[in-house]
Amino acid sequence: MSSTPPYETQFPSLNMPNVIPSAFEDVWKPTLDKWGQAMKNAVEGVAEMTALGLGLDQRTFTYAGLYGPHLLAPTASDLNKYGKKDTILAGFHSDLNFLTIHGRSRYPGLHIWARNSGKRIAVKVPPGRYLLVQAGKQLEHITGGLIKAGLHEVVVNEATTQVIEKTKSQGTRPLIRISSTFFWHLSSDYDLEPIQSLQTRAAEVRQQAGEDESEVQTYEKMKVGTQVQK
Repeated sequence: MSSTPPYETQFPSLNMPNVIPSAFEDVWKPTLDKWGQAMKNAVEGVAEMTALGLGLDQRTFTYAGLYGPHLLAPTASDLNKYGKKDTILAGFHSDLNFLTIHGRSRYPGLHIWARNSGKRIAVKVPPGRYLLVQAGKQLEHITGGLIKAGLHEVVVNEATTQVIEKTKSQGTRPLIRISSTFFWHLSSDYDLEPIQSLQTRAAEVRQQAGEDESEVQTYEKMKVGTQVQK
């Protein structure tokens, strides 16, 4: 999913070639490339709209991610083993990349925390041609905290168990929860630092919210690859 940069990267271990399973060599790459490219196109459109919405040039973020080590990383959970209510499939975290885009899983379970309320919310993606996008730590860093990385987890909930029982009764599909996730990164060698105008706006938002400035996170200048390694 990545373009080879016209320079030698300082972070070769973060820009390794993809591993192709030998048992699926004939179908793996064309199938995954087709889906991954569709996800990449969609999330880059979101990156461009985000830039415009923040008053920046449309290509600000996509240029910064031109040689990013983007990753299509579907994960599977066996609900025969891990289908009990309240089982944690992915613990509470935020993503370290720029933007994360998801296809709709057949089994619910994703939960997010709203920044304005701090409440845990079960995500509901309607059937059809819909995708879910979350902000990552690189977007938080470059905006000086104006946009926060989304906190989330995947836990078997009541809606998950209902779908499990329905699927069992139909007997047509395996009880495997697939999270079809694409992680869009800024280029590893890009100098990551807050854009001054956005950092100023972030400070204004904190002031209006009455937040304690002594507890504000600082965003130092560093290479994106260093941010990933930290």
